[in-house]
This record gives sequence, structure tokens and C-alpha cells, in this order.
Amino acid sequence: MGRRLSDGLRLLAILASLALSASCSGGSGGSGGGAARVSATAPLTASPSARPTSPVAPSQPAPTSTDWPTYHGDAVRTGYSAGMPPSTGPLTVKYKLPLGAAVYASPIVVGGVTVVATEADSVFGVDPAGRQLWRTDLGTPAPRSQLPCGNIDPLGITGTPVYDPVTKLLYLVAEHGGPPRHELVAINPTDGSVSWRVGVDLPGVADAAMQQRGALTVTGGSVWVPFGGLAGDCGAYKGRVVSVPLSAPHTATAFTVPTPREGGIWTPPGPSVDAAGHLLVAVGNGESGVGDPYDHSDSVLELDSTTMIDSFSPATWAADNDADKDLGSQGPALVGNEWIFIAGKSGTGYVLRQGRLGGIGGQVSMARVCQSYGGTAVVGDTVYVPCADGVRAVQITATGQMRVLWHADTAITGSPVVGGGRVWSIDPSRGVLFALDPATGTTLAQVAVGPTSRFATPAISGAELIIPTLSGATSVRTS
Repeated sequence: MGRRLSDGLRLLAILASLALSASCSGGSGGSGGGAARVSATAPLTASPSARPTSPVAPSQPAPTSTDWPTYHGDAVRTGYSAGMPPSTGPLTVKYKLPLGAAVYASPIVVGGVTVVATEADSVFGVDPAGRQLWRTDLGTPAPRSQLPCGNIDPLGITGTPVYDPVTKLLYLVAEHGGPPRHELVAINPTDGSVSWRVGVDLPGVADAAMQQRGALTVTGGSVWVPFGGLAGDCGAYKGRVVSVPLSAPHTATAFTVPTPREGGIWTPPGPSVDAAGHLLVAVGNGESGVGDPYDHSDSVLELDSTTMIDSFSPATWAADNDADKDLGSQGPALVGNEWIFIAGKSGTGYVLRQGRLGGIGGQVSMARVCQSYGGTAVVGDTVYVPCADGVRAVQITATGQMRVLWHADTAITGSPVVGGGRVWSIDPSRGVLFALDPATGTTLAQVAVGPTSRFATPAISGAELIIPTLSGATSVRTS
């Protein structure tokens, strides 16, 4: 992903240069995409319809300067927009959109339409001015009273949707109540119409104890749906990735973590996709601990389809499991074509080699970094890490060693994205968006956006950031 940088100042220069180049090329103007004009529609209740008939092939969404079709913009989860114009002035709120329910999933942007999914099992299409184009109600979410534990009430759409440019559909999972169950839904982003919907609860677990929090991704002609458990680690859940072929949605298969219980694949970024098209997932603590057999929990797993082909776990995996200090809280960060950075609840960061994860204790390097929760952003050899005590910038050297470049204010803990010569992150406790200097982590600007969940992360669309809040979405103009 570019040359190794010798210091943070050089990184800032490259970021500014990339953003300025994209702005001058004309790619940042307009509302993008060429989507058809859509009139506002009345609320509707979706129903099954024909399956997609367009040919399906492996696809990696390639965002333009205004599109952001998946969590952190692409299947690698870089969280970086080269097309965002340089941010030079104060930040201004363009609109605040109340949607009547909490939004945990990151918004996505397709052809000028911002798609926002809520915990009320409702999905909204919004134009660049913040006007509602359409609304689709997918059912009744699961109330907390029907769940064995958890901290979201009601529980509806939590995982970030994904758009596939081949089928021209977006995919999301809605949880319904009475009894709790999970459904994959394919939606046309121009008008909100439902193409098809199919259940994704497969045997071997307790459906009510499973939570779909991680972002979906599309690769190899399938949509991939990660599952973990509810807050509180209750019930008979297991970490799982469900594969749904887009040409035959009713033929889903799954990889399930081989643990007696737990091992959730729950972190909000969901799977990352490497250059070989393999999925990389972070796995939480499992049932096995000190004195028990290894169960591939507290790990990074590499999956080819629904087959595990490689893994990494810290040498301390058993003790980590017993203390709930696993790697499952942060998504794997791919750095160039060689390295993977992973951290979790223990405070230790690890660098792994892509294509050879190393097994138990097989990291290239390890160092104290921070307790990390959420999704990273990556530019060149620098990883911007969402830490429980403030975002950090961590450089990965040519030999796979780690160097912390800076540590932001301790309240700025949100999963960062990068664009316009800034690192963007949220203070969830105060509902404030911050623009940070990529070279030093210093705050350059800030603006109130409203209360957010702990894992809220912005979507970038041109010169705007769209932030999911506990009441809807807020758009912020950055230049």
C-alpha cells in the first residue's frame, strides 16, 4: 500500500497530496453514481419476490469519491478515502436526521443514496440533502424481554450492510422477535424494494443467543454473515460465518468455530478480505481455558469459503480466555500485502504475516499497544487503532515491528476513518466528532453530532461524513 514512511510528518504530506490530487481531478464533485431519480415513498412492509437473475462473480466494491459501499469503504476495511477533498475550515453539521430508533450499523453510500439501517428493523434511503427517498420496514425487532441477555433494546439491524455492484443490490441482516430469528434481505438501493429474503439461522446453536453485529461482506459470489453472542456471553452460541451464494440464497453453509461454546465473531468490522479472496476474522474467548484443549478461540482465522486454512492465537490464549482478554474485539487490519495487525482486550498488539499466520504464538512481533475495540483504518504502513483510552497511530516497519507514532486524547475512542488530510474519530460519551492531525494526533476541529454507540464509525462521501447516532444519522461537512 505504498512506500514505508520514516515519520508521521511525511505521512501527513502524502495524505494531503492524495486528497488534493483526487479533488483536482474532478472526481469529488457532484452526487456521484448516476442513480435514477426517486420520489419519496410511503412506508412499506417488504415481502418475498424473485431472486436476482444477473450473473454473479467475485466482486470487490471499488468506492468512488462519493460512494462508501461497505464498512470502512472496501472489503479490506482500510477506512481511507483518497477522494475526500482537503479539510481546511471548521466542521459544520449539514443535517441531523431523526429516524425514531438507534443506529449501530455504519451508513453506506451508493450512487448518491445514503442507506441507514436502524434497530427498529427499518431501512432508509436518503438523498445528499438529507431528504428521505424511501423507507422499508422489514418486520418487528426482538425486544430485550425475548433475549437471554444483551444490551440493545430492541435488537433489529446491527451489522453494517454491504452493496454488491454485480447484482446491484445491498444486503443486510435483520433480527426479528417472536421468537428471535435472523433474516438476510436483499434490497434495491434506488427505491428500497426487496428482491428476496432468506433465514440464516443454521442448526447447532441457540438462535436467540446469536447476535449479528459484524459487517457483512461480498466476495466469491457470496455474501458472508458473521455471528457472535449477546453482551453477557449467555446461552448456547458459537462464533460462525454464514455463506449465502447470491445465485442460490437458499443454499447457505457455514463455518463454525470448533469450540464447545462462545468464540464469537462479533467485532463490528466483520471479515476482512485479502488479496487471495480469503476471509480474515477475529474470534473472541471460547469455552476452553487453562488445562483444556485448544479450540481456535482468541484467534485470527483465515477462511477459504467455509474451510479454515490457517490460524493464529497468542501463546497465552488459555489464560486470555479465562480472563476475557481475547482478540475478538478488533478486526484484523491488513497492512500492504505482507502484514496483519491485530489487538484486542489484553492490551497487546501482534503483527502477523499474510498467508502464514503462525499458529499458536507464531507472531512476527508483539508489543504493548492498547485495549482495542472496533475497526482500524490503514494508510500506507500506518494503522489507526481504536483504543479504549484514545486512538493511536501505529507504524508497521519493513521487518514487521511496531512503533507507536502518537496517542490522541483519551476520550476519542471511536473507530477511525481517514480522508481529506485528517483522521476522523468520535468521542461516543459526548457525541462529538473530531478531526485529528495524522502526523501528531492533535485535535484540529470538532463538532457535536449527538450521542452514539460505543462502536460508531463514520462513512465518508465526498466532503461529508455521515455518523450513525442513537436517534438516527448526522451529516457533517468538512470543507
